Amino acid sequence: MKVKKIGLIGGRGYVGQEILKLLANHKYLKVTSAFSSSKIGHVVNNEYDKNLIYKEIAIDKINLVDEDAYILALQNNESHQYVDLILRHNSNAIIIDISSDHRFDNEWDYRVPELSSSQRSLRISNPGCYATAMQLMLEPIKELLEEPVHFFGISGYSGAGASPNKRNNLKTLKDNILPYSLVSHLHEQEVKVNSYPKVLFTPHVGNFFRGMLITGNFEISKDLDIKKIENLFINFFKNKPLIFIEKEVPNLQMVQNTSKVIIGGFDSDKAINRLTFCCALDNLLKGAATQVVQNLNSSFGWEDNIGIIQ
Repeated sequence: MKVKKIGLIGGRGYVGQEILKLLANHKYLKVTSAFSSSKIGHVVNNEYDKNLIYKEIAIDKINLVDEDAYILALQNNESHQYVDLILRHNSNAIIIDISSDHRFDNEWDYRVPELSSSQRSLRISNPGCYATAMQLMLEPIKELLEEPVHFFGISGYSGAGASPNKRNNLKTLKDNILPYSLVSHLHEQEVKVNSYPKVLFTPHVGNFFRGMLITGNFEISKDLDIKKIENLFINFFKNKPLIFIEKEVPNLQMVQNTSKVIIGGFDSDKAINRLTFCCALDNLLKGAATQVVQNLNSSFGWEDNIGIIQ
């Protein structure tokens, strides 16, 4: 396979750095341009490529060359102008947007790799981290569900981004947990549109850097058999090498700095047909950067997990 050239627009943030690390180990994808507002002229990553220098990202100064694909690693509400610029430069370029800007746009493909067929798409909107976990928890059982499902999530403060704010303020987080967006969180809307319409989700930020843990509570329409539920998940994800189904409850240390998803801890209250279990993943990797690489692979017509290390 021919090596494809990748442009990374917004490469300084946490997810951008993880993307660079993943692509450094990919045989067929190479970052040839990286753009930043605060690191112009600095070496992108000494371990990655000592000759790769951050370029100007300002929309009126950015200089695109001949990349095959572009990754938009920007904050929400910033990507549209760059999409227009890329399309004027090369209408056949693949664009992966990690922000929320195109997740509800029918002209873009919203793709959770383990829940989607392989497809060569020019425009892919990467799913949100919490939305990824919730959809992986829902998909094998959504035909069995009754009434709304409830998700409680807690993530590391890296999910609040690198720019200072109250959700990544270490003084505020000391010995603390911060609830936020108590209703209508954007990732809740993603799940309602793409998976199951009756979802109630409450996110929290904890005093740790990376990783997220989600607990789901579900009312099942049929008699509960935990072993059958476990087997349902095992069979559903049997050909998905990044998804692990376990009997025990997962914890963050099992997934931090990996591309794994661990779903487990299945338990029930048969008196009310209640099912509960948990999902853990690294918000910066499987919740973001890993899926960027999986979706790039798919867009080039390759197997999703080429270049991915668990």
